[in-house]
Amino acid sequence: MINEASIAGARKEKACEILSISLRTLERWEKEGGLVDHRQHVERVPANKLSEEERAMVLETANNKTYRNLPPSKIVPMLADEGKYLASESSMYRILRAHDQLKNRGNTRPHRHHKPKAFEAWASNQVWTWDITYMPSQVRGVYFYLYVIVDIYSRKIVGWSIHDVELSENAAALMRQACLDEKVSQDQLVLHSDNGSPMKGVSMLTMLQELGVMPSFSRPSVSDDNPYSEALFKTLKYHPTFPRWSKFADITAARHWSERFVDWYNKAHLHSALKFVTPHQRHVGEDKIIRKNRKKVYELAKEKNPERWSKNTRNWDIAEVVTLNPDRKNKTKKTEEELMAS
Repeated sequence: MINEASIAGARKEKACEILSISLRTLERWEKEGGLVDHRQHVERVPANKLSEEERAMVLETANNKTYRNLPPSKIVPMLADEGKYLASESSMYRILRAHDQLKNRGNTRPHRHHKPKAFEAWASNQVWTWDITYMPSQVRGVYFYLYVIVDIYSRKIVGWSIHDVELSENAAALMRQACLDEKVSQDQLVLHSDNGSPMKGVSMLTMLQELGVMPSFSRPSVSDDNPYSEALFKTLKYHPTFPRWSKFADITAARHWSERFVDWYNKAHLHSALKFVTPHQRHVGEDKIIRKNRKKVYELAKEKNPERWSKNTRNWDIAEVVTLNPDRKNKTKKTEEELMAS
């Protein structure tokens, strides 16, 4: 283009200005070999890069019978519990993604009343939530009803039962049994639920008064006010063994399945909100020792290969206070005060 402009009578300097290049650049290009890039490119290997043997070990472990159905977010803490460290969680995700082994196995879809009072729990058996979910039978339009009570501090299922109807009497009986099992005393507990008739029925409210339990209720048609029960039901409905298509033959089958699920959820399920310890371990306080041991494993791994950590090791701490329906305004105000104090 510059040559054409020059032949037509234009000055090279003006033509170069239009193309946003300097005349000196044009003269350098016109020299022999001027279009060859003479800059030296240095290929650097990051100091914290995993070796091929280490990457192969990560793949072999992820495809092991024990871990092949689990994501790296659960594999890493399980290895830490065994005193093993192969790679960070993010590195394991990258390796599996590079080998096309990182698939989403779930079937989830990309998804004026006053807000209830906020309650805080800093130990087990201080704040519970409960709700009822449908369990489909093989008869169209007929359902079984699963009543579940969960502790928001530990996420443990402290009580459950299945019935063929929704009744306040059934909920009251379950609540009495759960309080007996957990040895709940008077004025120790808050129970939160939605506004369904079994939740606000006379039998249930009378039982709560007798047990010395403070009732709390969600806003109408607002499921976010009862997030712990809703999250639990999602885990339940999307569990691989849930009979989504075959459904339950009878209420006995539903009870047998629910019993196995509750046992798995409380004692085997590595809960992501609990830094991948089980609800039972959190409920009885065993999680503190487990998380402390994991921290030691990571510190030893950092001492062995310090170049792989630019900052601190993985944080295994859990919030000591769990809040049900926290007040955002107060939370923001508290955060600002903490920043000013620091």
